Amino acid sequence: MTGLTVGLWLRQLVFGFTLSCLLLLSGCITDGSTVSNTLTVATEPTFPPFEFQSASGELQGFDIDLMNALAQEAGLKVKYQNMPFAGMIPALQTQTVDAAVAAMTITAERAKTISFSRPYFKSGLAIVTRTDNQNITNFDNLKNKTIGVQIGTTGAQKAKSIPGSEIRTFDDSPLTLLALINGNVDAVLNDQVVILYGIKSGNLKGLKVVSTLLTEEFYGIPTPKGSPNLQTINQGLETVLKNGIYAKIYQKWFGIQPPQLPEKSPIENQTPEKGVSQIFTSLSIIFKSLPTLLSGALVTLELTAISVLLGMIGGTLIGIVRLFPTPPLPWIARAYIDFFRGTPLLVQIFMIYFGLPALASNLGFTFTLNRLAAAVIALSLNSAAYIAEVVRAGIQSIEPAQAEASQSLGLSSVQTMRYVIFPQALRRMLPPLGNEFISLLKDTSLVAIIGFEELFRKGQLIVAENYRSFEIYATVALVYLFLTLLSSQAFSRFEQSLNPVKEKSK
Repeated sequence: MTGLTVGLWLRQLVFGFTLSCLLLLSGCITDGSTVSNTLTVATEPTFPPFEFQSASGELQGFDIDLMNALAQEAGLKVKYQNMPFAGMIPALQTQTVDAAVAAMTITAERAKTISFSRPYFKSGLAIVTRTDNQNITNFDNLKNKTIGVQIGTTGAQKAKSIPGSEIRTFDDSPLTLLALINGNVDAVLNDQVVILYGIKSGNLKGLKVVSTLLTEEFYGIPTPKGSPNLQTINQGLETVLKNGIYAKIYQKWFGIQPPQLPEKSPIENQTPEKGVSQIFTSLSIIFKSLPTLLSGALVTLELTAISVLLGMIGGTLIGIVRLFPTPPLPWIARAYIDFFRGTPLLVQIFMIYFGLPALASNLGFTFTLNRLAAAVIALSLNSAAYIAEVVRAGIQSIEPAQAEASQSLGLSSVQTMRYVIFPQALRRMLPPLGNEFISLLKDTSLVAIIGFEELFRKGQLIVAENYRSFEIYATVALVYLFLTLLSSQAFSRFEQSLNPVKEKSK
């Protein structure tokens, strides 16, 4: 192939890549000025009776039936997209979705960043405890207690007003209730109708509602700011409210007649800031959030250091056991490695934090883990599986002749491993061990699922309050980048210090 042919081929490749990127961006960028016949609607199917999945995997619930009904009246088609509740407002801000149905309460803070439809449901918060808890009977009894809430909800905001309380945030409603059943929290603040439905259906055994309607709230259908679909959605809601369809749906899911709803939202939608003032606002938010994020980064480093240390100890032992010539110990070590490398770390965190207490309860005794212990155990066990293979490969990379020579000089097998094999293998293991440390540093973000407040969770909590997802998550990414670069440099220096052959400075 001649140089001219290669140059032409490269130009065609670059042109094709650029054209593909432009086509992709053209499909992603929208100004929200056109009305589409199909609405992409975000929902979180873990919040019965408003939205959940049937046994066959189909979406159902009050919100789903209502959205389908108003869409039919308005001549629209609906395409549902599963999404965590905390991610819906950022998705609406970027116009990734056209609307959301998620029993979202209309609040003044949310109305600054998204636009709500007219109210379609009246609700309020309730306190839920275990049936054997006789100490919590009202809101005042929540002082100095551990409260479980779903991140980004009005329940999370209400919990902040409880003096001396420890608030534990979870990504969805079922996780808060599971934590309550397992004894990880003393009470849960959640929407009253959700709890009553769960208790009535038998899905929430061992729980009771001790105080209802702490607040009066109205749900609305959120849309992006300036969305032309908002008027169509409001017209559809108006139609189903007047023609009796809304009352039939309400009767189907709650067995009673619906209450009177206001025609307009109690909180007016607001116009977002633009231009230079928006830039200054973004910078102000970043600088204001930095102390909180840096405190989370310190927790991330501590969690990573403890987990890597324990993982190193366990992984080294397992890696050496893998080299034993006779079973069954090598088989057990191999099974351990295959299990923890073959299953997602997120699933392992769930198994340890939620699964073990549930298993203990089924066996007739109480067993709970705090979030730090569960996070360290999960990360250490997972890290040990990968480190074990690094150790095994490092040891096997040393020539067998060195072991034979050491033993011929009278060294025992343990002494040979300690003084001859392992020091050489350690130098070869440092690069993959450094990669494992950096991977674990980033994987600590997964423990946010159990409410552990490390760097990523701190960012989520800030976004849940101010809904400025880009500024906060970009800052979180930069902090992670700084930590990984710092770790990479530290391992490089350590690797150089162990290099037996060093260039002398001139």
